[in-house]
Amino acid sequence: MRSDPLPSASPRPGRCPPRSEPPAPRTVGFVLVPGFALMSYAAAVEPLRAANVLSGRPLYDWWHAAPGGGEARASNGLAILTDVAVGAPVPGTERVFVCAGGNPAAFDDPALSAWLRGLARRGTSIGGISGGPYILARAGLLEGRRCTLHWEHVPAFEALYPGLDVVRSLFEIAGDRMTCSGGIAALDLMLSLIERDHGPALARGVSDWFLHNQMREGLSPQRMDLRLRFGVRDPRLLRVLAAMEANLETPLPREALAGLAHVSARQLERLFHDHLGCGPHRHYLALRLDRAHQLRRETSLPASEIAAMTGFASADELSRAERRRARRAEDAPVGSAGED
Repeated sequence: MRSDPLPSASPRPGRCPPRSEPPAPRTVGFVLVPGFALMSYAAAVEPLRAANVLSGRPLYDWWHAAPGGGEARASNGLAILTDVAVGAPVPGTERVFVCAGGNPAAFDDPALSAWLRGLARRGTSIGGISGGPYILARAGLLEGRRCTLHWEHVPAFEALYPGLDVVRSLFEIAGDRMTCSGGIAALDLMLSLIERDHGPALARGVSDWFLHNQMREGLSPQRMDLRLRFGVRDPRLLRVLAAMEANLETPLPREALAGLAHVSARQLERLFHDHLGCGPHRHYLALRLDRAHQLRRETSLPASEIAAMTGFASADELSRAERRRARRAEDAPVGSAGED
């Protein structure tokens, strides 16, 4: 075997230099946890396919894995066949995303956690989409990293992992960790990664192809503006609604809410009934009960602690409020907001 270096080839006069080989595709893995949200997964994988089509060459390829192997079934019942086993070596894989939905706090697979930690040690970037950050946190992969996840999961997640830096953004890229709130935000995350990998022109082209006429930044808010969410434009009522959502653990008294709106308590009642069809007490109570339901579903916190986190004096008081709402829901006509 020759050990001396081969002479470099120089093009003959009048000839074009030899073409360089295109770079190999970037390999991306998707770990689909049973009950994953199909929209979040599709919004993550479809931009990669579009980048291949629009560029005319294979920029990305991808594989699928799921705990237990076989097929992964989404929350809507659709199944996706997997082609990689959890724990298998995946050489050349640059990024791995865990897609989860439903109640990710209840999912615990030590084999998956160990595999993800091993991939991270070998330099693979690890991401979580929608409820996927729960899986990353359980594996210890979010320590010291800012992260995000779907707004519905945030209260329970913060209760379980109080030491993590959680923000309510569309997506976060913190070095070799990526977290995404899910839904269409996964498209924005992938557009950002495509722009990093292959430039803004291709990212804009992919965005345009999917009729996504605004490439949103990661720090964009997850939730719809209060004006659009409730169909309310009155600035007095908007101030009160924002204060209610920000103060569930220690509910503000009616007089304080009226003060925020610069109206009397009686006028505040009228504002709520005119715009939302119920009084401020009923609306505030519904927010607190919804939060309690999320915490009960996604954590193993005792009822007394859940009650304290949602502004109830005791677990019994919370339980009574839940039973009253259930009875009202059974008795009220469809579409009725009921009386405050």
